[in-house]
Amino acid sequence: MSLILSAAIAAALPLATPETLDAVTVTASRRPRPVAETLADVSVIERAEIEASQAPDLLDLLRLQPGVDLSRTGGSGQASSLFLRGTNSNQVLFLVDGVRVASSNTGATAWEHLPLDQIERIEIVRGPRASYYGSDAIGGVISITTRELRGASALLRLGSNGRQAGAVGYGFAGELSSLSVQAGAEHYDGFSATLPGNFSHDPDDDGYRHRNLGLRARHQLGNQQLSFSGLATQQDVEFDQGVTDVRQHATALTLDGPLAQDWNHRLTLGGARDDLTTPVFFSRFITRRENLDWVHDLALNPAQHLVFGLSAQRERGNSIDTFSGESTYRASLQHHAAFLGWQGHHGALEHELALRHDEHDTFGGKATAQAALGWRLDPGRIYLSWGQGFRAPNLNELYSPGFGGLFAGNPELDPERSNSLELGFDTRIGEARFGANLFRTRIRDLVAFQGNDSFQAVNVARAAIDGLELTVDRAYEALQLGANATWQDARNADTGLDLLRRPNLKLGVTGSYRFETAIVLSGDLNYVSERRDFSGDLHPYALAGVRAEWSFAPSWNLGARLSNAFDREYSFARNFATPGRELIVTLRWQGQ
Repeated sequence: MSLILSAAIAAALPLATPETLDAVTVTASRRPRPVAETLADVSVIERAEIEASQAPDLLDLLRLQPGVDLSRTGGSGQASSLFLRGTNSNQVLFLVDGVRVASSNTGATAWEHLPLDQIERIEIVRGPRASYYGSDAIGGVISITTRELRGASALLRLGSNGRQAGAVGYGFAGELSSLSVQAGAEHYDGFSATLPGNFSHDPDDDGYRHRNLGLRARHQLGNQQLSFSGLATQQDVEFDQGVTDVRQHATALTLDGPLAQDWNHRLTLGGARDDLTTPVFFSRFITRRENLDWVHDLALNPAQHLVFGLSAQRERGNSIDTFSGESTYRASLQHHAAFLGWQGHHGALEHELALRHDEHDTFGGKATAQAALGWRLDPGRIYLSWGQGFRAPNLNELYSPGFGGLFAGNPELDPERSNSLELGFDTRIGEARFGANLFRTRIRDLVAFQGNDSFQAVNVARAAIDGLELTVDRAYEALQLGANATWQDARNADTGLDLLRRPNLKLGVTGSYRFETAIVLSGDLNYVSERRDFSGDLHPYALAGVRAEWSFAPSWNLGARLSNAFDREYSFARNFATPGRELIVTLRWQGQ
């Protein structure tokens, strides 16, 4: 193990920014900008990289990203958590085609059910973005864009533990309009999600069934473009006591284009639905969210931009006891907001300032701000940023009756609040790119079920997070190498204890070689240090994976992925199982 760690640290220590430095991001500042010009730490994962990873789900795709820590209670489809820069999973804003997809009842995003075959692009923005997006964006924003096909496509995937998956789709584009549709399904026998030490352990396999349908359409209306996107998924998730049925929908209707020579806008009407039913517990949670988002980009001159906009949102949630047919609570919330951002540069000096005010039904008004200054180097940049964030309480935290009066919600809750500082640096030396990001986050008024003798929800906890991310990548003609390291100290500011399931050290190393025969061989190494969990610590682990890809015809591609190649034992969560060595074979066809 020490040899593996030494090699990984040696590879990471020249340290750098993601290989997507020259990509374009919209998420970071609400307008299209090259990643190299944003005063934020951004990673962009394009469709080609998603396919090359041959990952079966988002957890396997994102586990090597710096600053991203993951947890899952079993195999594919089981409940998962994502911690961005040490923040809680409900302090990360997930967007699908610009639409919020977190459950209003629980505040969590069931991102484990988002199908990779429907995803065109993923943007990860680390650090607070509340001044542009409002609630939840404390640790950052993960924005997903769904696919728009050109021509016919098909996919077949087979793997260990009874994994079978397939997808078919077709898209066409005319002079003024386009239409794309894709459907997919997956069957996974899985394995027992729990270990014998778990109080609910049952040694039977806990499988997963998934279906999805994606639709995108566009039509040109003069100088404006009207577009629609929709993604619907349905899952059956087995666990030791039964099966949970999960249904999710996200839709967006968007009108965008120029309003004047230097003035562009984007108006989005979005909707998200989440329906989770667990018959064995006689429970059903239903969430509905509608939102309006109108963003404007006004160029004052080539070097200065104003970004401003309005947003409005309505959330509805219903918790139902399916045995009696009665609602344990039914509630709705509304809020609206306005924001203004000033972005630009004066010679080598870059700047960004953003302000936002949210009005919320439960806690009234909340103002947030962020500011950043950067200096362009030749090549590279250095920047310093500061930002505020907040998370509005979810419906469970506000209105849940609890269990026999215990762990009940509290309608008097305040939002969780945060302040973050970041110092970032990146540069290029020859073909190598290096970078470092030092960050500090303080969060107060965290919601915890600790109130009185009934453990009611109260604003009581505080968190302190300090960290350093380092990345490097280098190209040697057909050979691509990359590495990253994340050191972080995420702790309860009152007790000093580490926050659950967040390691102090994480390393990722990747490499690939492209042969002239259209064969690509790749490998990766992921090391995660010890983490605190309920009733004990989780042991450190190192996982290695290898992949091979062969484009054996103009429209055909065959890939094989062997994850956890050395069949190591490890844990994402105490007394929950993880997969051993797994082989996945994927056949893709893309029509012309």
